[in-house]
Amino acid sequence: MHYRDFGKTGLKVSLLGMGCMRLPFKDENDGSKGVNREKAYELIRYAADNGVSYFDTAYGYHATDSEAVLGEALEEGGRRQNVTIVTKQPFGVMSSQGDIRRNLENTLKKLRTDYIDVYLLHCIMQPTWQAIQEREIFKEFEKFKAEGLIRHIGFSYHGQFPTFKEVCEKYPWEMCLIQQNLLDVNREVTEQAIFTAHKNNIAIAIMEPLRGGGLVRAPKAVADIYDSYAVKRGAAEWAFRHLVNYPEIGTIVSGMSTMEQLKENIEMFSKPDMLAGCLSDEEKNIIISAREAYNSIVTIPCTECGYCTPCPYNVDIPGAFRLYNDGQRFNNFDQPKRSYMFTRRGGRGVGECTACGECTPKCPQEINIPKELQTAHKALDGWEE
Repeated sequence: MHYRDFGKTGLKVSLLGMGCMRLPFKDENDGSKGVNREKAYELIRYAADNGVSYFDTAYGYHATDSEAVLGEALEEGGRRQNVTIVTKQPFGVMSSQGDIRRNLENTLKKLRTDYIDVYLLHCIMQPTWQAIQEREIFKEFEKFKAEGLIRHIGFSYHGQFPTFKEVCEKYPWEMCLIQQNLLDVNREVTEQAIFTAHKNNIAIAIMEPLRGGGLVRAPKAVADIYDSYAVKRGAAEWAFRHLVNYPEIGTIVSGMSTMEQLKENIEMFSKPDMLAGCLSDEEKNIIISAREAYNSIVTIPCTECGYCTPCPYNVDIPGAFRLYNDGQRFNNFDQPKRSYMFTRRGGRGVGECTACGECTPKCPQEINIPKELQTAHKALDGWEE
């Protein structure tokens, strides 16, 4: 396993991090889908015993059970002392300043530890950023650090680059968790976020390196491009190598649900050439061609130009089309459906659409937006957890 220095934290972490948002489920006849603890323990302990030193969880993962499962697994054999635990508290559960402390204390109990290595303000987004500043949430985290309850302060972010840049420059964060992969170099925070965080001396962890597992199953057009290279690699390795190539990245967090996935990834991240700068110019061009092939596989020709927004009923029109197209690209709707669940809960799903038609004449691609929104909704709706 390769390890990298983690910004100004002084930590050295495994290049492969284990995400605890996709732990194995029970398969009960009554339909319940809680975490299968025995299988989860086995995965976590195997990871910790075989070079993985970075574990990522959060307050809300697995219906608030993920932290407890991780803590229970690492307690055995004193594994906790040999790993870095990163967890997160979302702004949405910080109704009062007192809640912030109570949530942290509960997390410490679940994790069965006296301290958290890095504590993140979870899922900063542009709509909540102003309120976070007004309530000075950072100061609460600083109190925890002064008391030794947490050792380093960071944040996770979903959204566009301009707000991300502002967040980075507002406070002396020690770490950030951002979404990047070979498809998102010009989406979400974009590739520029990696360079901006590094410039601000903020350690970088990457989430969604495989786009929720979508990049593991390459469609034929993409597989043919990968197969044209002399060295034969699976689609997942191409996606991981795209990120390993950046020296600025500290760790790449992957949610692994099976022992097969875990062992494959550990073996992959232990290869001698899985190092910063590992991609040749030819390999970079292959990844660019693969990205273009992925982007050509769409059924709703939305370019996410944003001309249709803002919707008077708050529907995330480009987001719905993007998730639908991702499901088509990867031939798998699991992750798009899960993402759409959060869109719905945030009041931005297609269910809010009244088919007023205000968006349609604004679309340069001449998409019948109300009609295609229903197409997307039909494919995306139904995920619950």
